Amino acid sequence: MTEISTVLALLGIRGVSDTSVKAFVSEEDQQEYAVWLVDTGHEKYVLKQAKAYEIDVYRSFFGGRPPYVPAFLGSCEHNGKSYFLTEYFPGKDLRACDRKRLTLVLDALAEMQNEFWQREEFYDSCVTMEKALEGIGNRGKYLGSPLLEQAYRQFEQVFRETPRSLCHDDLLPINVLANDERAVFIDWEYGGVLPYLSAFARLIAHGREDKDYYFHMTAEDREFAIAYYYHALPERHGISWEEYRRSLDHFLFYEYCEWIMLGNRYDARDDERYGYYVKLAEQMAKKLTEEYPPADRLTVRPQGGTSETIPGEDDDEPDK
Repeated sequence: MTEISTVLALLGIRGVSDTSVKAFVSEEDQQEYAVWLVDTGHEKYVLKQAKAYEIDVYRSFFGGRPPYVPAFLGSCEHNGKSYFLTEYFPGKDLRACDRKRLTLVLDALAEMQNEFWQREEFYDSCVTMEKALEGIGNRGKYLGSPLLEQAYRQFEQVFRETPRSLCHDDLLPINVLANDERAVFIDWEYGGVLPYLSAFARLIAHGREDKDYYFHMTAEDREFAIAYYYHALPERHGISWEEYRRSLDHFLFYEYCEWIMLGNRYDARDDERYGYYVKLAEQMAKKLTEEYPPADRLTVRPQGGTSETIPGEDDDEPDK
């Protein structure tokens, strides 16, 4: 019996031949992931070797099998490794973004975050604020620019003040799957109740207009997402449009700083992504420091406050 067959037996899936188990393969380098599609002939499952907080996230937050994650079917230990089994979800990721699947992803994100909005009983589960702030502090050591460092300090303050909800802390477009009816979030190595914009900003920050780029998202779809998500989540919790956009700009700036940190720390400044993100980060840093001085904090509207006019409120798409 192979190791994978043994693991499947421990999870209650027996009699599966080796030919019925296929590893998922990276499209970038063709390397096999420690993730397998299991086809019994009657059902399909996904088996994965767990990393970081994955099993804890499923057990802490998704015991009720919500629709926005693949159903968790169990976990086991074998030879010092942790494995878990989920339903197989037949969907495509969001690397080549289109409006229909983007809308399903935003609906799923809003549903999840409305459910866990400011749920203090989960604050100590999995990735905590303290752990997240530690990572933020480490990134800030490698910016190499007074302007970026000033804006980064503002971001750290905004991060601490932003309301919290459950976040997938690596919600890149490759970590969502959507079909014609449903969207799910996968690869929960890092998740916790964190500032709510952490997940959304990562989802939209790295798409480019170039259709051949690894993450493709048009400017129109990005602006649509910004307005749609606002109506689906923060507006319902009394957050003004101005406060939302101000905070989102800070979280987008943080995303842009990731490749600056990587380039400076690992001497990868010749990488095209380094120059691309330096430009974006510097542009955003100027906006943050000139238009959003720290003393000019906008307040959160109380629940039940009067709704305001927002770009895109009466249109099919927000203003460009």
